[in-house]
Amino acid sequence: MAAVGTCGEWIVSTCDKKLIAIHTKQAREPFVFDCSTAEKKPKDTDTDNKSDGGGSEETGNDQILALAVSPSGKMAVLTDDTKRLVLFRCEPSWQCISTRWVVRRCTSLVFSQAEDQVLVADKSGDVYSFSVVEPQKEGELKLGHLSMLLAITLTPNDKYVVTSDRDEKIRVSHLTSPYNIQSFCLGHQEFVSALLIPSGHPQWLLSGSGDGTVKLWEYESGRRLQSWNITELRGAPDSEADQEKRSAVSGITSSPDGRHIAVQCERIPTVQFLGLDQEAELVACSRLTLPHCPLDMTFDLEGRLWVLMDCSDTPLQIYTHTQDCWECEAESPELIRVTEALKPHWEALQASARLESRFQHLYKVNFDNMASYMQKKQQRLEQQKSHWGKKRSAGNGHKTANGAANKKAKEAAEEASPPASS
Repeated sequence: MAAVGTCGEWIVSTCDKKLIAIHTKQAREPFVFDCSTAEKKPKDTDTDNKSDGGGSEETGNDQILALAVSPSGKMAVLTDDTKRLVLFRCEPSWQCISTRWVVRRCTSLVFSQAEDQVLVADKSGDVYSFSVVEPQKEGELKLGHLSMLLAITLTPNDKYVVTSDRDEKIRVSHLTSPYNIQSFCLGHQEFVSALLIPSGHPQWLLSGSGDGTVKLWEYESGRRLQSWNITELRGAPDSEADQEKRSAVSGITSSPDGRHIAVQCERIPTVQFLGLDQEAELVACSRLTLPHCPLDMTFDLEGRLWVLMDCSDTPLQIYTHTQDCWECEAESPELIRVTEALKPHWEALQASARLESRFQHLYKVNFDNMASYMQKKQQRLEQQKSHWGKKRSAGNGHKTANGAANKKAKEAAEEASPPASS
């Protein structure tokens, strides 16, 4: 997975099996963490192979699956395909604090606002809590869905945990007692792939889905406030191939002041922005066209948008909002510094970019059973018609032969009989 985030004045990028942290203001040595050379899982760990019912040992490819940064930007955490959960301290310098192991592969991570725990959502639908204060402590099961979890977030006061799954559901649960469900936010037609509580609006929840829509909720009541179809906002597709593309919302992020909300769709080279109007309602305000498809994006502390793109020449770009439009800062010193530091890892970045869609296998598959049934029924009717036609023809032939024989027998009998006396 290719991702980008900010930890204070650090830009953090994940490229396949590596995490690279680069300081944007100072010429400091980049921090590189390679999962392929990280600590291996002990064979006697209790959580070993629980997902497989105690079968043979399962091996992963060390690819990074998810990354999260703490609200203060002082800590970060990642999880990989080998089921590691690696916790980092970012200030004053980068340091790996602990490596723990999750039960199943994870899809999303989030720090609590108090930064005392990390919540981990996995592919089986479970959420585990891992302590930050006790970095060696094993995870504790908090809640579960009946379907694969795709996104997780926490409310600013750490009161609610919000989870979304493959079956279009968004659940709002109390963090301290997750069995106590506050509400459901229902309305998406496909899997829910992105969640965000925008900065400055703690009562709102934004969700993005495989159906190509972004919805705004009042999450405590589960009431839907607004909805946008990103495909329609993007305008008419350029070709038939574009018409057939399914535009899953792959990311939603907010600027620190909450004035700008950026929405990213998978394999679409645009970013849609939402903003507040004079009546304090969210409106679709502008659209940024990119030279390449975005892989991930994040706002820095200054409100600039960093976009990681599927391009070997310029994998990163910075965009600044000026006079109601977004302009590219191609000559930014920070961008040049970060790009130079990423060059040795471009090959891994390109490998991440070449991977297939993360969401394509999550779409519902509809089978036209009626068409198949009608076709087989027609074949049976034709076979029956042919069968009965042959039997009817055979019956008619037998009847004709019997009639001819009876006629000949009658004529022979008349010839043999004596004439009647007068």
